[in-house]
Amino acid sequence: MTEPEKSNAQEYEEPVVLTEQEQEDLNDAEKLPAAVVYSGQDFDAEGLVRRLSRNDILIPTFGHDDDRIVSAGFQRAFVWTRSQMDRFIETLLLGYPIPGIFLVKQQDRRYLVLDGQQRLRTLQHFYEGVHDGKEFALRNVGERFKGLTYKTLPEEQRRQIDNSYFQATIVDTDGSEESLEAIYQIFERLNSGGTQLTPHEIRVALYAGPFIDFLERLNRTESWRNLYGRPSPRIRDQELILRIVAFLGDAGSYSRPLKSFLNRFIADHRELEGIDTEEIQRLFTTAADLIVEGPGRAALRPRGYQVNTALTEALFVGLMTRLRHSSPPSPSSLTEAVAAVDEDPQVIDATTGSTADEEKVRTRLARAIELLGEG
Repeated sequence: MTEPEKSNAQEYEEPVVLTEQEQEDLNDAEKLPAAVVYSGQDFDAEGLVRRLSRNDILIPTFGHDDDRIVSAGFQRAFVWTRSQMDRFIETLLLGYPIPGIFLVKQQDRRYLVLDGQQRLRTLQHFYEGVHDGKEFALRNVGERFKGLTYKTLPEEQRRQIDNSYFQATIVDTDGSEESLEAIYQIFERLNSGGTQLTPHEIRVALYAGPFIDFLERLNRTESWRNLYGRPSPRIRDQELILRIVAFLGDAGSYSRPLKSFLNRFIADHRELEGIDTEEIQRLFTTAADLIVEGPGRAALRPRGYQVNTALTEALFVGLMTRLRHSSPPSPSSLTEAVAAVDEDPQVIDATTGSTADEEKVRTRLARAIELLGEG
C-alpha cells in the first residue's frame, strides 16, 4: 500500500446523510422561484410497464451517460427492500390508494421519472417475474398472496393489478435554463425521506453534459486526489471543484443561494461555451501539484480530518489567480502563504459558520488572492 493509500484509509469518513451546509443550501430560498407548466394524467399499471419496456418512460440511474435522457440521473440506485416491494404489490392487489408519480415530458416526447422510481421499478420487476436475478414471488404479504408471481396470479387478481391507476403529474420542459431551474426546484421539494440527494447530486442530474464531464476529469487529477483523498460517494469533491471554477470565473456575480449561483454557472457553460478548458485544467492541476509539494493535505483540513470546503475553494482560487498572472511560488513560500491564509482572522471568520453569505465569500476570496499573491 502506498503512503497516500495509507493516509486515505485512515482519513475522515464522509457522512452519507446531508451535511449541515448541504441542508442549509437546500433550504435557502430562491429569490425568484421559477414558474412551471404541468398537467395531470392517469396511467394504468399494465400501460406503465409496457411504456417502461419500450423506453417511452425512462427511469434514470445516477450519472449522465444515457444520451436518451435530457436530465439524466435524478434518482439514485434502487433502494427498496424486498419487504417494501412485496407490500407495494400487495397494496395494488388489495385496491388500496397509492401515491402519485412525477414525470418530466421531454422534447422527444419521452417521459422521464422525476419521482416514483421505487414504485415503477417494483411494478416492472413483478411483471417480468425477476428481481436481482431471482424469481419475484411474493413473500412478505398476507397468506392468500404468498408465493404468487405475476404469471401465477388468478385472473381476478391479474385484472386488479393491470387496472390499477397511477396518478401522474407531468412537467413540461423545453430545455431552457428557466424550465430546468423550475424542475430543480420541484425536485428539491420532493427530496425528502430516506437518503436525500445533495444539492449537487440533483444538479448533476439536471445539467448533464460536457461541463459535468469536464468537472469529473478534473476530479480525477492525481494531485487533487492526493489532497482530497478517496472519491466522495456523494460527489462532494466534484461540487468543490465546481465551486472553485465558478468563483474563479464569476465571483463578482455571486449572491445567495449558492445552489442557484452554481446552477446558473453550469447552465451558462453546459456545453463548455465560453470556457477555456485547457487553461482551467492547467491552472487547477498546477495549483494542486504545488499544494502537494508545499503544505500538503493538511492545507485543506487545518483543524481536523475533514476537508474545509470554504477554505479549500479560497486557496485554489487565490493560487490559480496568481498562476494566471505571474510565476508560481516555491514550495516553501507557498507553505508560508497558506499558513498566513489559515491564520488570518478574516479568513477564519469567513470559513466557519454560514459560509455561503455574500460577504463571507467575498472576504475569503479577496484575502486568499491577496495573501497568496504575495507568497
